[in-house]
Amino acid sequence: MRTTSLLRILTLSLVSSTLAKETPRLAGDIGLLKRQEAPAAGGAFEGHDDKTLTNGGLQGTTFNGKNVPEGISLQSAEFTETIKDGYWLVEFFSPACHHCKAFAPTWQTLYEFYYTQDVLPQGPGSGEADSDLNSFTRYYNFKFAKIDCLANGDACAENAIGSFPTVVLFKDGEKVKNNVGVRDIKAMSKWVEETLETIRPGSRPKGGPKLPKVGDHEVEKTLMPEQPPQPAMDAAATRTASSSKTMVSATRVAELVPSIPNAKGKSKAFTAESFQRLVTTTHDPWFVKFYAPWCGHCQALAPNWQGMARQMRDQLNVGEVNCEVEKRLCKDVRVKSYPTLLFFRGGERIEYDGLRGLGDLIEFANKAVAVAEPLMDVTAAKFAELEKKEEVLFLFFYDHATTSEDFAALDRLVMSLIGHAKLVKTNDTELCERYKISTWPRLLVSRDGKPTYYTGLSPRDMRDFRRVLNWMQTVWLPIVPELTASNAQEVMNGKLVVLGIISRDRPEEFVIAKREIKNAALEWIDKQTQAFQLERQELRDSKQLRIEEAEDRNDQRALRAAKSIRINMDDIERKEVGFAWVDGVFWERWLRTTFGTSVLTDNERVVMYDYDNHRYWDNTMTGNPIVPSRTSILETLPRVVSSPPKISPKRTTTVLGHAWLVFRTQLFEHPIVSAAVAIGILVGLVVMARRGGKHVGMDRLPSYFKVGEKVGVNDGLLGGSSGGGNGQGRTTRCLLLTSLSDQGKSLSQLPCAYLGDSTSGAV
Repeated sequence: MRTTSLLRILTLSLVSSTLAKETPRLAGDIGLLKRQEAPAAGGAFEGHDDKTLTNGGLQGTTFNGKNVPEGISLQSAEFTETIKDGYWLVEFFSPACHHCKAFAPTWQTLYEFYYTQDVLPQGPGSGEADSDLNSFTRYYNFKFAKIDCLANGDACAENAIGSFPTVVLFKDGEKVKNNVGVRDIKAMSKWVEETLETIRPGSRPKGGPKLPKVGDHEVEKTLMPEQPPQPAMDAAATRTASSSKTMVSATRVAELVPSIPNAKGKSKAFTAESFQRLVTTTHDPWFVKFYAPWCGHCQALAPNWQGMARQMRDQLNVGEVNCEVEKRLCKDVRVKSYPTLLFFRGGERIEYDGLRGLGDLIEFANKAVAVAEPLMDVTAAKFAELEKKEEVLFLFFYDHATTSEDFAALDRLVMSLIGHAKLVKTNDTELCERYKISTWPRLLVSRDGKPTYYTGLSPRDMRDFRRVLNWMQTVWLPIVPELTASNAQEVMNGKLVVLGIISRDRPEEFVIAKREIKNAALEWIDKQTQAFQLERQELRDSKQLRIEEAEDRNDQRALRAAKSIRINMDDIERKEVGFAWVDGVFWERWLRTTFGTSVLTDNERVVMYDYDNHRYWDNTMTGNPIVPSRTSILETLPRVVSSPPKISPKRTTTVLGHAWLVFRTQLFEHPIVSAAVAIGILVGLVVMARRGGKHVGMDRLPSYFKVGEKVGVNDGLLGGSSGGGNGQGRTTRCLLLTSLSDQGKSLSQLPCAYLGDSTSGAV
């Protein structure tokens, strides 16, 4: 009996687990049956007012016949880690709050409505191929969640939640916007629609979706506004219309999943609707130009753009948008200047900011084509072949324990590397031994065979997209890149650049010069690495000596101070040195006007250029020109980077320009000088204000008065004579100033000022 009972229990467990696995699929089938056979299936669902299902112990609801799982409830411990990726709309509530209880049905209906949305247009031609993409959560990476602030007070306090309910929108863990208080479903949906439109421009209907009433469990599934009623048709017309709809649906499916990209070799002109259908709602790569017809730069780009489209036939989709016609679309895409060239794929995008020549556009397009291919998994032999072709290679190491989240974070990096470097992955043991990999996952970059490791080791650091990308941007240039207009700022800003001026027209000298510059760069990097390690070790030894000295004296205060010393090598200022080469023939004019040299007359040269300070060195210690050889470069470089330089620099600016540069540097980069100048200006203004206050008109002073006297022809006021002419009397104006204290003096004792003659009488 016991054996029989045990077998029954095991059988029931097996059946229960099987039913639990099949329930989601069955729920979808039941929903489909409900829509097709409402009278038969309606009673089965209408009997449950709360529409509650139990799936393996997890409760959920149904909306439009689809199973909706229970909403996500966040906890304080995992709050930051959970919302760090994508968009999260989170409700902070309290079970004791009556406003939260009133808002709960609105929140639930909003969640059910968006969770069950079909984001791709569905029709008779649509099939299971779109089911993976046709998921609201995956398509927008937008999730709903809530958190109980009574049970998780720490998370609510960290987000400064002061009242309930509060709904906060997070993007990649950062707070974007919040709403406090109860809102109706229309206001909440408007907020969600605005956010979704920024995630995938052009993917939302202009009039907004048709919303359900709070508490409803179904709504018309179309996202388009209601169409006016059509007149009735006979049976033949109905069959014709049905056939036409089927053909249109098949055409849309063919557009959504084109078998051959850019089959006609032309740039496709987009409208807002076609852009949404072909670009934002698919994973196909598209290279799109946003332009204005009146823009001169756009007109100059047009023939090269069409030529690139012809060259990329059957390889890459190419399109264009007229922003004078599609103003809303360009605004949603955040186009700020014309022309703007953007590469789209699967909701992600990057901007092309390189040169606009035909060859430059084709080069970028060829690299962009590789984005559609899966990430290459390489062996040691394959990686060795790639190293011969690629100057920069990013290598991701994984093992059997690497999770899908790690690979998803890796896939996000591919778009940002277009035009810069190639990313591959491996689990080859030979490569792990070569690079001494002992922890997984791990990321490094190989530049000319020289590895540089990403310092983050924890899973959180490896999945931090921004941090990984920022590190990649610092190392994605080759050790000795070619200086071009597109990378000039990146190569020269903040660095002393050892710039080799060489010519492709002399192939033998060109190859030798590049090899010598690269050898000098590698040797310099090795020396700097050794010096860095030695300096760090000296700082560690110094810290250890302080600790031992404090322990010998039994000085606890000094011991704590010594142990608190943090060794940060980033705080040590050092001039970064970079290496590059430039085609002396192509850039001959710029080289001649900037450095006074020409590869046509002076052969190959090397210039050590400090771009930030507008100075350069082109001679060695002996006064000879620096040539592209390892010895010449390594003998001169230490003397140039020393402070102050042991070799006098030359200027790329005039005397006045250099004076202004020095003044600007001293004024803005030194806080003491800046403060002294500011104080001097303030004191000067105060002194001028005080002096200006003393110059007041004499007629405004209460202690003075004016005396005017008319003087006869022969008599002067002080006994002098003033002549006249033509028998007419002349008047001498005399201004007598006296104070009240001088009123007792006689008039003859007061000073008199002669101001001129006038016939107008006394003043």
